[in-house]
Amino acid sequence: MKIAVLGTGEVGRRLATKLVSLGHEVTMGSRTADNPEAAKWAEEHGGGTGGGASGGSASGSASGSASGSASGSAAHGTFADAAAPAELVVNATGGLVSLAVLESVGADGLRGKVLVDVSNGLDFSEGFPPKVVTPDGGSVAEQLQRAFPEARVVKTLNTMTNTVMVEPGRVPGHHNVFLSGDDEDAKAVVAELLGSFGWASDRIIDLGDLSSARATEQLLPLWLRLYGKFGTGDFNFAVVTAPGV
Repeated sequence: MKIAVLGTGEVGRRLATKLVSLGHEVTMGSRTADNPEAAKWAEEHGGGTGGGASGGSASGSASGSASGSASGSAAHGTFADAAAPAELVVNATGGLVSLAVLESVGADGLRGKVLVDVSNGLDFSEGFPPKVVTPDGGSVAEQLQRAFPEARVVKTLNTMTNTVMVEPGRVPGHHNVFLSGDDEDAKAVVAELLGSFGWASDRIIDLGDLSSARATEQLLPLWLRLYGKFGTGDFNFAVVTAPGV
């Protein structure tokens, strides 16, 4: 699959690297075409400048190559360059700037595409722990969906550290990842992608429509306190039910 990962921070690099390892054609997007972090990442993974050939909306297998194990390809460019040929777009930018980033891509670059939002609106202006900002009392995911109604926004992976996102086995035992979105087909594509990361189907909880992203984004204050307590991000949340539920 042709995938754009928007954002050059630790989360974006981690997700992009995992996706390349699974055989996907990945373009990392940043504000400028010569972003040093993006260029370094692409070079380390055998790629260069610019996106791949044009593609349609995400409908194929999320495992990348036929075997799901062959190495994919890596490239970098501007946010718009990365998104234009992509079948699926990952928003790995900070939640407070995500809307501006996607506005630089434009509606045409997102129309009909699955937009995976892993962001959180974190305000570090007063130090750590940051404040969690919820746009208009809702969520970043809903803000993006309103701005780009023809995109197919799915919220996921925002309740854990980036290493656990792509390697759930780092945390032993049962723990969960959540999905929120209005488009059932888009959520199915993202669930398949999560499966390729190692998330078993019984660990993936579909919370329903995109308004449920408010709950997962507001889980961050607890996550941040636990991070401060443990001194590591190698933990996750588990939903444990009574027998028969």
